[in-house]
Amino acid sequence: MVNSLIGNNTIIIGAGPAGLAVGACLKQAGIQSILLEQSDRVGSAWRKHYDRLHLHTDKRNSELPFASFPKDYPRYPSRDQLISYLESYAKKFELDIRFDQKVTAARRENNHWEVQTQDTRYLTFNLVVAAGNAREPFLPQWAGMDAFKGKVIHSSEYKNGMPFKGQNVLVVGFGNSGGEIAIDLYEHGAKPGIAVRNAVNVIPRELAGIPILSIGIVQNVMPAWMADAMNAPILRAVIGDITKYGLRKLPYGPATQIRNDKHIPLIDVGTLELIKQGHITVHSGVEEFTENGVKFTDGKEARFDAVILATGYRPRVDTFLDATNIYDENGTPVSSGREASVPGLYFCGYYVSPTGMLREIAIEARRVSAAIANKRQ
Repeated sequence: MVNSLIGNNTIIIGAGPAGLAVGACLKQAGIQSILLEQSDRVGSAWRKHYDRLHLHTDKRNSELPFASFPKDYPRYPSRDQLISYLESYAKKFELDIRFDQKVTAARRENNHWEVQTQDTRYLTFNLVVAAGNAREPFLPQWAGMDAFKGKVIHSSEYKNGMPFKGQNVLVVGFGNSGGEIAIDLYEHGAKPGIAVRNAVNVIPRELAGIPILSIGIVQNVMPAWMADAMNAPILRAVIGDITKYGLRKLPYGPATQIRNDKHIPLIDVGTLELIKQGHITVHSGVEEFTENGVKFTDGKEARFDAVILATGYRPRVDTFLDATNIYDENGTPVSSGREASVPGLYFCGYYVSPTGMLREIAIEARRVSAAIANKRQ
């Protein structure tokens, strides 16, 4: 076991967008930091996402501090383009990233933090947790799953629809991953259905050529109810009545959903049109699995060859972070972008923002860096 005493310094857990952004901001402030990354490359979570993925937020509002996306990138960069951007970002700021360092424990000891990986013990005064929201796939369990003859995978295992050509495939979940995976399945010749348990909101990616995120930024100063009231007639005109297609509409709008439920509505990139055309079948929530398919909460049944669980992730910082009153039952930090209730502890990238996660990460990274820098004065 190696001991690494780094003195009055900062350790950042994670070399995804949040960790890299904090590292760059600290570097610009003249503060040394070490990033501990459990994989062998930056942006590991993004590398695992499905091939078709593009950002749902425009590149201008998705940039990390001090570095723009390349001019030749499209308005909504692809997964691979974002990964390339993150690689260039780490090189640009010459960040000290220790790869293959999985943090197994982190605890406050006296006036410093002790961070343990599989082979090294680090000591630091400031600890920034930027390990991302996608640390642990959420895998719900239903009766009959063991007897189902088809394939069941989480969306984290899905790459593209090629293996499912000609098959009846159920996507469970109506978030942005579920919506886009359903499109991808259709484009690869599968026959997709989508299980939607709860009432939903749907918003377009753009309105009149303006990214929906840009509109959200302008309206973010308003109370959520006011923004929803202003947007309601426009969304009705653009999206239409989603209840005609088997979906239930939430009784409140997207802004209220994000701020109160901490859940992003479906940012539609073509899913709704395929539903309207009958290419994607909408089902109610999953009740149980059968040998050859699924029974739904409305009592209906359907046969499926495969089921893809687009059921999200849990941050699970509680699996390594030894502290109290700083995360909920899912291991989700209760604060982000500022010092937590435990001295010297910061989180970055855990606030569900109505103006885009990457934009919020850039804002939080600057705040965290400034808070750490102010301690030195």
